Amino acid sequence: MEMKETPIHVLLVCFPAQGHINPMLRLGKRLASKGLLVTFSTIEKMGKDMRRSNKAITNEPIPFGEGFIRFEFFEDGLEENDPQRTQYDLYMGLLELGGRESLPKLIKKQSDEGRPVSCMVNNPFTPWVCDVAGELGIPCATLWVQSCALFASFYHYSHQTVPFPTEAEPEIDVRMPSMPVLKYDEISTFLHPTIGPYKIVGKALLGQFSNLSKSFCVLTDTFEELETDIIQEMSKFCPVKPIGPLFRGPNYSNGKSITGDAFKADDDCMGWLDTRPPATVVYISFGSLVHLEQEQVDEIAHALVNSGVSFLWVVRPPLKESGLKIHVLPEGFLERTRDKGKVVQWSPQERVLAHPSVTCFLTHCGWNSSVETLASGVPVVTFPQWGDQVTNSKFLVDVFGVGVRLSRGVVENRVVQREEIEKCLREATVGEKAAKLKRNALKWKIAAEEAVAEGGSSDRNILEFVEEIRKRSRI
Repeated sequence: MEMKETPIHVLLVCFPAQGHINPMLRLGKRLASKGLLVTFSTIEKMGKDMRRSNKAITNEPIPFGEGFIRFEFFEDGLEENDPQRTQYDLYMGLLELGGRESLPKLIKKQSDEGRPVSCMVNNPFTPWVCDVAGELGIPCATLWVQSCALFASFYHYSHQTVPFPTEAEPEIDVRMPSMPVLKYDEISTFLHPTIGPYKIVGKALLGQFSNLSKSFCVLTDTFEELETDIIQEMSKFCPVKPIGPLFRGPNYSNGKSITGDAFKADDDCMGWLDTRPPATVVYISFGSLVHLEQEQVDEIAHALVNSGVSFLWVVRPPLKESGLKIHVLPEGFLERTRDKGKVVQWSPQERVLAHPSVTCFLTHCGWNSSVETLASGVPVVTFPQWGDQVTNSKFLVDVFGVGVRLSRGVVENRVVQREEIEKCLREATVGEKAAKLKRNALKWKIAAEEAVAEGGSSDRNILEFVEEIRKRSRI
């Protein structure tokens, strides 16, 4: 199927991390389904990993709904296996340097080949993309890949509208409009002066707020019914449009599976789940970046043996260039749990959470995982580490009512013991509290489905965004 004429062309520029690629690609598919030509772009190194995992990744336009989606990647100026990519303090600046040079060339290439870019969309770890767009006279929007609660937190911090912890007062509570009170260890660690790693990431996110006026729209992977009051509050200050949960969008891929996973999922995950009884399997995954201490992995393994629960556990090997050690499971663990559990290196998480055999999710509480579990109606045991994970944990447990808290994050600086893990797993899977968590989770699942359905709140916002792009392309 060829394009009879070039539709309006949107270029998505994504930070090269799995947790950013997934929602950005989902947005791309949603926009393509409404009749646009979408080009998804991130660094060439990540592009190679994506192509290795998914043969559908190509620079040829792929029909998707009423439009098309294609892929084209840019160079960041580093060798393929350069370890600096895993050192965020260095890499954020190097990515900006390389991207500012490479991106205008990629955009010129689009014009030369007859598909000029009418709109660009960045995500908040790449605020400099808005500058490139402005210099080239191209309208730019931003996809916020965390919750609206996090958006509010960064907004209020950057504008100094409320007090946040300081080195002089590191343990003060944070009170923001339309938000529950957040304790010092419940705000993003990127906004705390002493807690947590990757402070450079916080600087990048705050850079996005310095560039907020350059984005004509902020799209958020949430939905109005989930964060009603916060969305209404933030809409007073900037054009926030909730369009999620993005992964719940319609599938118009004509039989092709278009995913952005840089890791290949275990082919046997779903077949194994099919053999398990309904609501019996604990799904365990800590995302693509969190790397637990070996001692913590040992405690989780012992808790699984002692509790006797069925489980699907994603134990992802670290990237070679990271220098981190591969986790080793306790001797005899696999033999003792052969009939109860399965350990894989990566899973098709959306499909896993939708499977009827899954009863709860032991998660690090990244926003992708959080919104996916909410929209799938699956309760959680929260095991946050740093960044937005600690805020998401607070909301999952105390606001959305779907979780049991296992950890408060890196501020605790301890290994959570097997007895605590067993207790939380039992609490989330057996008894009246587990039943209440499940009822709440199913309520959010229904709300999420209604939001993305035709005429729902998120669907309307996507259509308004597409219409805005069409208007700006005619100016």
